[in-house]
Amino acid sequence: MADRKIGDVILEVKNISLSFGGVKALTDISFDVREHEVRAIIGPNGAGKSSMLNCINGVYQPQQGSINFRGKTFSHMNSRQVAEMGIGRTFQNLALFKGMSVVDNIMTGRNMKMNSTILQQALQLGAARREEVAHRAVVENIIDFLEIQAYRKTPVGRLPYGLQKRVDLGRALAMEPQVLLLDEPMAGMNVEEKQDMCRFVLDVNDEFGTTIVLIEHDMGVVMDISDRVVVLDYGKKIGDGTPDEVRTNEDVISAYLGTTH
Repeated sequence: MADRKIGDVILEVKNISLSFGGVKALTDISFDVREHEVRAIIGPNGAGKSSMLNCINGVYQPQQGSINFRGKTFSHMNSRQVAEMGIGRTFQNLALFKGMSVVDNIMTGRNMKMNSTILQQALQLGAARREEVAHRAVVENIIDFLEIQAYRKTPVGRLPYGLQKRVDLGRALAMEPQVLLLDEPMAGMNVEEKQDMCRFVLDVNDEFGTTIVLIEHDMGVVMDISDRVVVLDYGKKIGDGTPDEVRTNEDVISAYLGTTH
């Protein structure tokens, strides 16, 4: 991983606080993400990791703080606006269309890139047809990249879980995001599936140049593939640094081992 060129900060989370009713999910969280890096967010269950991703991609509106992406600061953006800016996302609970084929699921990730109207698409008018051919070429490249050619026409609901997660990754890649948020991409996988997904995450980072922000429970995975790690516990930041720095941080060790802070 040393040959990758990690660039300047492209995403900066500043003093984010989020509450639901009286319950604080996040308290004054700040960290940054550099271009081309793999940035992990870890922490015990209920630490606020998914809430943090939901703030970045516009699902939740934090009560305090702001997010700066490529020099633009926003505190209130919806998910579509965030996606149009170039931030993609996969979900912990697969939100795939189970009855649709692999190809068609990944094509839904191209919707934002389409200029023709639904009527033009339905009638297959010239420009719409050319556009569809171009989008399908992108999708076929992603299918090749993720090694799921054999399942192109298979309804996603019939695929094993590990392959469904791969399709979910493909759909996010179809948006051509500059930053990709991965919410527990390896949850529920066996060892072999995890190894495959690790390889794809690193390949996406390497070959597409995509910046990756991921939540992951498997500490071995995090320490292997991340450039930097931010650690949350009870909605507060308790650690931030390289895997080695985080691994030896007393607050992090106590949070994970359940000893008193």
